[in-house]
Amino acid sequence: MASTVSDGDGAADRYRRAQRGLSRLLLRDIGRLWRLFNPAQPAALPDWLEAADEVVSRFGDMSASLAAEFYDAQRAQADVGGGFRSPLADPPPAEQVEASLRWAIHDVWPQGTETEAQQQPLNSRVAVAERQVTGVAQKLVADQGRETVRQAVRRDPQAVAYARAAALGACSFCRLMASRGAVYATEGSAGMDANDLFSGDASVVKFHDNCHCAIIPVFRGQQFELSPHASDWDRLYREYAAPFPGDQLRRFRRAIAEHG
Repeated sequence: MASTVSDGDGAADRYRRAQRGLSRLLLRDIGRLWRLFNPAQPAALPDWLEAADEVVSRFGDMSASLAAEFYDAQRAQADVGGGFRSPLADPPPAEQVEASLRWAIHDVWPQGTETEAQQQPLNSRVAVAERQVTGVAQKLVADQGRETVRQAVRRDPQAVAYARAAALGACSFCRLMASRGAVYATEGSAGMDANDLFSGDASVVKFHDNCHCAIIPVFRGQQFELSPHASDWDRLYREYAAPFPGDQLRRFRRAIAEHG
């Protein structure tokens, strides 16, 4: 009898909580670093960016390690055999980290034609920049863990799919993505079980800043089952949103508010 795996089982919940705990430690260190950010000294910005990149890289490696341990444990539980061990995903390039952080602080110093945000008082602009810095740092770190699982699924001959695990309090977008279930790595590995409507990377790998969703693997011989809450999200989507192409996310968001 095939074993089952779910986005709501105990292992998935523990893994998501572990990654969320790591995010809290990251935000603590980013908060400490933010105290060194001085809008009055833009010449010191390169040093601050370099220090922020070091923090992101350090926590990204920890996120990847957590993900690899989770993947290997899930693989052992599936009892598929073979000598595969999950490799760690590389950290994001320094150029990507810098570009993300520069975007987060771009309204601190008005440049040329001022936007509405740049017309706000300096303390307001700095507060917005701090929120955006913590958001992009969290995403960069969490993405390294998520990419570790996706990379392992692509390389492991015994892995056939991955799914998104979202918490009950996730945003409507994340709930919709999680309701799509197991997304197969390739058409060949999916075979007859592929869901034509929701197959492909695009249906599970879009994440936003401060997103705490996780990716969980599915192996040969396993059957994926949506958790009860993800099944409810799927039902709401199909009933209230699916028949309205182009307006599905808005209708799903409204259905969550009214019936979720």
